[in-house]
Amino acid sequence: MSESEPMPATSALPQSDPLGLFDRWMAEARASEPNDSNAMALATATPDGRPSVRMVLLKGHGPDGFTFYTNANSRKGEQIRANAHAALLFHWKSLRRQIRIEGPLSQVADDVADEYFHSRARASQLGAVASDQSRPLDDRATFVERYRAAEERFEGDEVERPGYWTGFTLSPERIEFWLNRENRLHDRRLFTRDPGGDGWRSTLLYP
Repeated sequence: MSESEPMPATSALPQSDPLGLFDRWMAEARASEPNDSNAMALATATPDGRPSVRMVLLKGHGPDGFTFYTNANSRKGEQIRANAHAALLFHWKSLRRQIRIEGPLSQVADDVADEYFHSRARASQLGAVASDQSRPLDDRATFVERYRAAEERFEGDEVERPGYWTGFTLSPERIEFWLNRENRLHDRRLFTRDPGGDGWRSTLLYP
C-alpha cells in the first residue's frame, strides 16, 4: 500500500468474546503452522521479581483457563509454587499474530493429571519418571540409565505418574491480541476481566 492510498480506519479485532477469538485463531494456527501450533512461552518469576521464560505446550483450554503440564520440582515449578502468577505468549509467524495472556495459576486435580499423563506415549511417561528436571546431570548416560531402569520397573504394568508431575491452569485476567497490519499500523486489543469475573472489558492499544 502506498502512502497515497487510503488506509483501513477500523480495527480487524472484535470487541468481545476473547475466548472465542482465541479458539478461532488457534484453529487457524493448527492449519498453517508447520509444527507445534500449541507451543507457548511461559514466563514465571521469583517472589522478588526475577523472571524466567521457556517454551511449553498448551494441553487444554476453555472457560476455566489454559492448562499445561510439567515437573513441579523443576525451576518453573518452584517459581510457580512461590509466586503463582504467570504470563503466556503465543506467536504464530505464519499468520503474523500473537496473543499475550496473564493471570494466576492453580494446580489441576490428581485425577486430571493422571488422565493426561496416561494419554501420553509410554516413552514420554517413562521419560518423566527418569528426569530430575532442571537438576544438574553429570552425563547423558546417567539419564539413559535412569530411563532403562524405569522401563524395567514398569515392564508389563501401567507407568505410575510421579507425584511431582502435574498440571497447572492459568486463569486469564488479561488477554491481548496483536494482528499485523500494513505500514506497521498493527492492531492491538486488550481484554481485561471484570472484577466480578463475569465478563470482559475491551480497549484498543497503540501498536
